[in-house]
Amino acid sequence: MNKKQNRYMPLLLAISVAIGIVIGSFFANRFSGNRLNIINSGSNRLNNLLHIIDDQYVDPVNLDSLVDTAIPQILSDLDPHSVYISAKDAQIAADDLKGSFSGVGIEFVIREDTVHVQGIIKNGPAERAGLLAGDKIVEIDGKKFVGKEVTNEEAMHRLKGPKDTKVKIGILRFGEKKMKTFEVTRGDIPIRSVTSTYMIDDNTGYIKIKNFGQNTYPEMIIALAKLSQSGFSNLIVDLRDNTGGYLESAVKIINEFLPANKLIVYTQGRKSPRQEYRSDGKGSYQDIPLIILINETSASASEIFAGAIQDNDRGTIIGRRSFGKGLVQQQMGFTDGSMIRLTIARYYTPSGRCIQKPYTPGDGKDYDIDLLERYQHGEFFSQDSIKHTGPAYHTGNGRTVYGGGGITPDIFVPEDTVGITSYYKEAAMNGIILQFAYTYTDNNRPKLNSFEEMRQLDNYLVKQGLVEQFATYADSRGLKRRNLMIQKSYRMLERYINSRIIYNIMDEDAWTEYLNRDDNVIKKAMEVFRKEEAFPKNKEAIKEKKS
Repeated sequence: MNKKQNRYMPLLLAISVAIGIVIGSFFANRFSGNRLNIINSGSNRLNNLLHIIDDQYVDPVNLDSLVDTAIPQILSDLDPHSVYISAKDAQIAADDLKGSFSGVGIEFVIREDTVHVQGIIKNGPAERAGLLAGDKIVEIDGKKFVGKEVTNEEAMHRLKGPKDTKVKIGILRFGEKKMKTFEVTRGDIPIRSVTSTYMIDDNTGYIKIKNFGQNTYPEMIIALAKLSQSGFSNLIVDLRDNTGGYLESAVKIINEFLPANKLIVYTQGRKSPRQEYRSDGKGSYQDIPLIILINETSASASEIFAGAIQDNDRGTIIGRRSFGKGLVQQQMGFTDGSMIRLTIARYYTPSGRCIQKPYTPGDGKDYDIDLLERYQHGEFFSQDSIKHTGPAYHTGNGRTVYGGGGITPDIFVPEDTVGITSYYKEAAMNGIILQFAYTYTDNNRPKLNSFEEMRQLDNYLVKQGLVEQFATYADSRGLKRRNLMIQKSYRMLERYINSRIIYNIMDEDAWTEYLNRDDNVIKKAMEVFRKEEAFPKNKEAIKEKKS
């Protein structure tokens, strides 16, 4: 009997399994409505959903496009700075911080559906090929490039390309009727992050850092060496409108100003153990009087810079409260070239404060309009309007600082609103000042190019009555003349117009120097140096001693 049972046992098991599968399938389909297995994880459900859509949806679906739409929404539910970057935009995002890209080496603007060469990068491919500022690009690689198809994106797509490849550019030059064609061999084009270096007076050096990229530290060392040759004894580092970049670049520069073993910043997250960055004592500028300039769009690495200097009582911070980005992103790429920047930790300044401003996960609207609310609340105009949402901390010598929303400067300087009228706002915001400045530049290049120094060019422009010329130009293009408002805004209009012409003819260095001449934040910094107050003191302790 046992032998017979053993002989039929496999057959009985097979029949039982088959019956079980049939019964199970019947009840699963009968009562579950083809639902996905309830024990599936979230990631499996998402993957299964895409397969179901691809297999059963009524119309053909581009799954890549669907994923490009879905991933940003998922990341936005985490925090405001975890983002998805498509393959198309990933290279542009990388170029900004890498410090270079491959192209022809021109700066351009689009006017009346035509690409106008605004500037030529020195020693770049376009300059070597013979292109000039003011040329109008009308043809690329034998194909007309004018009209509605002309956009910034399309122009960059056609002009950029792999190193050592060639592109034929057809241009119309001022005073000439026939198109000229130039063959340009693309090359590496540097992107400067240290955009301005000069001496404000005999003692004070000035350096502006636009962002913190791969080459920012060596650029900064070169800038400091240049100022050393001029004998500087005070230094202003301008981080206004610096939106950040690589932490390591900022840390290297901060190290130049701090004595040994000073905490610069530390990061910490749920899966990221505390990591500290400290000075090594090898910096060459540990004792120079130092002032850091910030404003409401100074963010991330620039806030780390300001926070490290402030918390170590190494220099004075002047300007307006910074943006408040204290989240650390790690960049991870996909095989198709797209990438995500995922928040993995938070930044903390040496005193222990997190500079990240408050946010509600999944609700980016309030976060995005924070700067507008600050403006409307009056924070740009009055220090008393600054709201400190975080706890108090203390610097090395006992000064009180606050967490929970950016770096509050040691010395507040309000936004300059003297002379602002509705006429000026409209002229500035609709781009008509830029249009006029470029048109004037283009029509007067031979004369304007004869000036080698910014001050000479400025002296010439002041005598040309450009505000009146602008008012006539703007009136012909729909901005009605308002004589009283023009008179009230005269200095601001003149400053804006002249600055853009100087930028068009010279470079960003000259443009920055021109704007700084009557900048109230710069004036306050110079006043601090004159009073020898760049090294902060514990004012609260001083008050106690006096009392």
